Amino acid sequence: MKVKIYKPSRNAMQSGLGKTANWIIECEVESARSPESLMGWASSEDTMNQVRMKFPTLEAAIAYAEKEGWAYTVTPAHDKRVKPRNYGDNFKYRPAE
Repeated sequence: MKVKIYKPSRNAMQSGLGKTANWIIECEVESARSPESLMGWASSEDTMNQVRMKFPTLEAAIAYAEKEGWAYTVTPAHDKRVKPRNYGDNFKYRPAE
């Protein structure tokens, strides 16, 4: 089974960093999704694509995947870049060039 290990980014609709501390193991889709005949919902024969496991560190997630014998790919975490800003810079005098 193939799994991907990643650290989720923050939600674009919020400024907080909730639910971004853990590393996630998620199974990759092995069978195509198709519309169900009665209701038209998307269905799949593989139920493992619904499983998401959380780990506190990348090493713990990799160790678990290796223990289970899964092939894994690791997506590196994106570092948050904070551009320092001061309120006083809005009023700073900058001579014309």
